[in-house]
Amino acid sequence: MAGSERGRGGGHPGDHGRDGGRGGSGDHGRDHSRDHGGGQDGMSRGAHDGGDRTRGLYDPGRRETAEERADRRWSDLLQELRVAQTGVQILFAFLLTVVFQPRFTDLSDTDRDIYVVTIVLGAATTGALIGPVAMHRLLTGSRLKPETVVLASRLTVLGLALLLCTMASALLLVLRVATDNSAAGWLVGAMVAWFALWWFTLPLWARHRGRQPES
Repeated sequence: MAGSERGRGGGHPGDHGRDGGRGGSGDHGRDHSRDHGGGQDGMSRGAHDGGDRTRGLYDPGRRETAEERADRRWSDLLQELRVAQTGVQILFAFLLTVVFQPRFTDLSDTDRDIYVVTIVLGAATTGALIGPVAMHRLLTGSRLKPETVVLASRLTVLGLALLLCTMASALLLVLRVATDNSAAGWLVGAMVAWFALWWFTLPLWARHRGRQPES
């Protein structure tokens, strides 16, 4: 009877060992399978994200698709065009009324030539700054939004350059009538340098500095 009890007592550790072995190996296998599956999911997501970046579908800075980025840039461009168009429309309207003023007949031939150049530059500026709106309207639905934004941005820069020339020419005409001819050239040159500094030089300098790698 004691032997039987010892036999039964001895059987429990064996059963426990076998059960522990089965339980441990099963849990380890399931854990390994989950870890392996999670690793595959992570690798799959990483490969998917990497593929998207390689194909250029996402902007790494904002995490947006090419179409979303084009929509954002177009919205920003519209705000800029509203400011520029307001200024050029006021200036062009003023230039159109000059020819109907009584003192226009008293202008010298040189001043009249300057006026003609100014009015032509004003018309060209108006066309360049309104061009992006017409371009967008004609290309809507053609799935060319990113390309449209690039072309419209370049046309806007051209319009700003023409606007600078228009303002310089108009200022020269006014200063030749209001002051001494010798002082008019210096004043116009100073104002052109001032506008060029804020409109082109500083933005290009900031863009160049932003592209330089940090030391």
